[in-house]
Amino acid sequence: MRGRKARVQPTERTTVGYVRVSTLDQAENGVSLDAQESRIAAYATALGWQVSEIIRDAGESAKSLKRPGIAKVLSGVQAGAIGRVITLKLDRVTRSMRDLSSLLDVFAKADASLVSVSESLDTQSAAGRLVVNMLGVVAEWERLAIGERTAQALAHKRRCGKVYSGRTPFGYHRDGDKLVGDVAQQRALAQARSMHAAGASLRQIAARLESLGVKPNNGGSKWYAQSVKHILTSKMTSDAA
Repeated sequence: MRGRKARVQPTERTTVGYVRVSTLDQAENGVSLDAQESRIAAYATALGWQVSEIIRDAGESAKSLKRPGIAKVLSGVQAGAIGRVITLKLDRVTRSMRDLSSLLDVFAKADASLVSVSESLDTQSAAGRLVVNMLGVVAEWERLAIGERTAQALAHKRRCGKVYSGRTPFGYHRDGDKLVGDVAQQRALAQARSMHAAGASLRQIAARLESLGVKPNNGGSKWYAQSVKHILTSKMTSDAA
């Protein structure tokens, strides 16, 4: 009939899986991407869901949402193309409570659900969202607590002058299992701190370090604003002092 527009059929939203693994996970826990995919596929089959795609983030940390895989997930959810996202555990998606809250808000506005296989949770329900939030708080607390314990242990080793894994802090060199002060670098570090306290820019401090003939401990031969900022703010340098 003339004058009547054809009715547009709504596009059915898809179900996707999301898997992530960091280098630390691969080395210590062996939680492979393939293993996560298998668990997700089995879970979806049991519930009669058809997974159209598995979106991967390989070697990516969950400390932030700046990951290509999760960006693709959010884009699909916001566009209305994805209606359900299945992940093995919530910590595969994020370890930050702030980021989790942001994600849940995006999913809620799009009327999409985030499903966790291990925790048997679906954010489509109010109860599911509540439990997800509670687990997010616990996960973030665990992450922060582990970070604090690690920092305290390393600080203790530095105060005792013991060598630890990682880069030698500027101002010191290794002597067996000890950290020994490097006279030239200590003088340069003292000048850098003095200039910074007096309001000098990072580039000005970098130029001064260049003129003193000392090189950074990162293997480079030149000083840059970022490398100056690192030695001024590094806990390794301050704790070792």
